Order: sequence, then C-alpha cells, then structure tokens
Amino acid sequence: MAILGTLLKKGIRLRESVIQQYSSPIDLQKEELKKLLVQARQTAFGHHYHFDDILSGFKSHHSSLFHLNFKSNIPVHNYDDISERWWKLSIAGEKDVCWPGKMKYFALSSGTSGASSKYIPITKEMNKSIQRTSIRQILTLSQYDLPDEMFTKGILMLGGSTSLEDHGHYFAGDLSGITASQLPLWFQNFYKPGKRIAKTTNWEEKLDEITRNAKQWDIGFIVGVPAWLQLLMEKMIKYHQVNNIHDIWPNLRAFVHGGVSFEPYKKGFEKLLARPLIYMETYLASEGFIAFQALPNQKSMRLVLNNGIFYEFVPFNSKNFDEDGEIRKEADALKIDEVEEGVDYALLLSTNAGAWRYLIGDVIRFASKSQCEIVITGRTKSFLSLCGEHLSVDNMNKALELCCTELNIDVKEFTVRGDNYENMFAHYWYIGTDDEVDAEALKNCIDSNLKILNDDYKTERTSALKEIFVKVLPTDTFYQWMKAQGKEGGQNKFPRVLKGEKARSWIEFLGELKEV
Repeated sequence: MAILGTLLKKGIRLRESVIQQYSSPIDLQKEELKKLLVQARQTAFGHHYHFDDILSGFKSHHSSLFHLNFKSNIPVHNYDDISERWWKLSIAGEKDVCWPGKMKYFALSSGTSGASSKYIPITKEMNKSIQRTSIRQILTLSQYDLPDEMFTKGILMLGGSTSLEDHGHYFAGDLSGITASQLPLWFQNFYKPGKRIAKTTNWEEKLDEITRNAKQWDIGFIVGVPAWLQLLMEKMIKYHQVNNIHDIWPNLRAFVHGGVSFEPYKKGFEKLLARPLIYMETYLASEGFIAFQALPNQKSMRLVLNNGIFYEFVPFNSKNFDEDGEIRKEADALKIDEVEEGVDYALLLSTNAGAWRYLIGDVIRFASKSQCEIVITGRTKSFLSLCGEHLSVDNMNKALELCCTELNIDVKEFTVRGDNYENMFAHYWYIGTDDEVDAEALKNCIDSNLKILNDDYKTERTSALKEIFVKVLPTDTFYQWMKAQGKEGGQNKFPRVLKGEKARSWIEFLGELKEV
C-alpha cells in the first residue's frame, strides 16, 4: 500500500482527524482562533484591530466573550474591502500586513460573480494546511474496500498550470498550480500528468498532451472539476478509439471532485465508464481547504476545524443580506456551537493566510451539527430572487437532475438568469446538452420540479414570476464562452446564475440582444 505506507512511515497519521472526532467543535475552533490571533498580533492588521484586546477575552469565564470581542473589533470583509485596504499592500511588497512576513504567492480566482481576477494570498502555513487536509482525505480511503495494490497507482490531478506569473517579489496563478508546484517529494511519484505537462499554460495543449500520454500511466484516482474531466475523458476515448475510460485505465477506482455539484454531471460521466467509481467530494477554495467527504456513501462533507481556519456563520436571510446578495452592516455572525441544522448560512473565514472575517461568498447548510457535516447550497450572489422566489443553486441542481432521469438526457452545463418580462419577471434557462430534447418538455419538467422543491417559487409562479424560458444549446457553446472570458480549464466553473456584466456578456455572445 504505497501511498498509505509512505504516509505512515513519515509519521503522518490520523492524529488530527482523531482529535477532531473526539473534541468539542467549539473548543477546537476557539483554540484555532487564538492561534491565528497570536501569530498575527504584531502585523499591521493586528495592531489596527487591537488583537491584544481581543485575546484578553480568551481568559474570561464567559464562554462567548472571545467571539464578542472578535466581532466587535473586526468588521466583516468582502474581497474589495480587504483587498483595497490591506492585501494590495502585500501585493506591493510590504511585509507583516495581515500575516507575518512577505506574501510570495497569490491565487488568482474570479469566483462565479466578480468580473476581474481576485488575488487571494497563499502563505506557507496555508499551503501546509492544504497538504495536511489532503492527506486526511487520502487516509479516509482506508474505509473503502479497496485492494492493497490500489494504493500503488497514479493520481491524475487536472488543475491549472504550475507555470506561475512572476511579478518580481511574488508569483500569481491558479491555486491548483501553486499547490502542485509545491508537492512534497514523496507524492511526486504518484502525481500525474507530471511537472512538464503540468506547466503547460495553453489549456487545449495540456488536454492534448494528457490524452496522448494517457496509456503510459496506471491511474487509480482522478481529481478535478467534473466538467473538465468529463471533457478530457471523452477526448481520450475518441483519440485511443476505445469504448470507455477503463479500457485505458483499468485500475481507475475513485474520483475526487469539487467546485460544483456533481449530480448534474453524474449520468453523462458514468456513460464513459465500464463500472462505477468511488465519488469523494471536496471543498477546496482559494481561501483554504474547508471540508471533505469523510464517510463512504455520504453526500455531506466534514468541516476541518483544527487546521488554520476559524469559521463564522451568517444566516442567509433578508435580515442579513439584501436582494443582491450583499451582506448588511447589521448582520450578525454565529460561531459553530450556535448553528442549527437545515438552515442556510453564508460562510466567513479567518485564516492563516491573512483573511479576517472574510465573506467567501458560499452558502452552506449543516446536515449534522454534531458531526460538523455540511453541504454547499449555493453562493450569496447566485440565488435568484427577483420577486421572492428564493431559488437556490441547490434547487436548480436537483430539479435538473430529476429532469435528466425523466427525459433520459445528459446535461453537462447549465446557467440561469432573471429579467423583466411583461411588467413582471421571468427566468431564462440555458441548457447544455448534445442529446435530442424538446425544449418545451424540458421547460415544463424544470418548472414542475421547482414547484415541488421550493414553495416560494411555486407561489411566485402564480403571480410575479410570469414565465420561464428554456434554450437548449450545444455543450461546446458554454466552453467557448469560458474561453472567450479567459476562464478555460483548471479550477474555472461556469456560473450557475448570471447577473450584471456576466449576463450581458453571455447575451452578447449568443447574439440575443434583440430578444431581451
């Protein structure tokens, strides 16, 4: 068992996972926040927001004083807030800004809402945290009934280029490129496509090189965003003239995925296989490794509570957020012992990369409070609520998944936008599939399923939400738009909800200006 054996020989054990399993979540999180504050107390940010005063609250017998001090001293930051006031100083080369030392790496991330690239700081501490959590997820494979030889197989990681932009005193690029360029030596024996191909900056050339070399590798695990891996596997099957991916990689057994819900892709994905895979979901963002699927056959993921991140949870409702998904100044944040199951929360992160009370933009829900198991339900700006329908990405994914089964189609991409219509409102759905499907039948299927899944949607469909429209497009249309946006491949995902400039760009791309 080469991978697990190597880990154990190097003394890397399940210690962190065991500690989390048998410790109180709030105790772990309180200790994590204290570590972060102590490490950053002498930074410019730490002085400005009086970290020493905040730390005094940890001595109190009042169980919540530490968090009350933390909230009252430090405001919630979105990217523009913290970047304009603080992170731009790190980009300019200043040291000890939000975290000790100089910032040498920045992950480029556009999320799904912003127009331009965001520069997210990556410290050596954050990189180590990501590696530790990755190891914890690898070790969960021991819970599956896998043959020993599986752990000698290669791991294909389909990410961004490891060739980073050199800006003199810092490097910038995809998070996957930054982490892959700093893989520990022991792991490089398993890692594919290898350093040379990983440095390729042209996405199509990278896919071509992987395709040509695929038969030389004995791959047991694949890691990446579902859409791009599916595209790669289709390319490989066509190039090598085989029936399915297992004709190329007979030992392929597991797929570690993240970034978007896998369910809409699953039907089409499995058409490319000779047998089902083990699917393991992961929640790795540019801001940190937040959660991973810790238990077999479970769709929820376990929050990582003791590895460089302190979490806060803001109930995602009209009291705390406006109709555009912007957080209100008076919004209150809860710590982990104050959350409830089945409630949507926007996530705030404070990290060992110098993010402080940072609104990451994701919305999560606790499936199990005692086990700290979560599911991602959408993004703060990817909820459609033109007239009170409160439609989440989770609702959209489930409705479309049901339609794929009912109509026997494979939908690889989709997006939705809202707009005015006959003095009321309408939703415009764009469905990417290469299967024959009647757009009207698909529209009725989506509409009826959403009425079942979402009571607010059902109510508004009888009043202000006058109509929904469905346009079926070739899957490649979505990829071509991504390419035109400079967001092809790697960690880039097609936004599920289009608003603002991205909606206008999409409409122009499709030549629909006269239709709106």
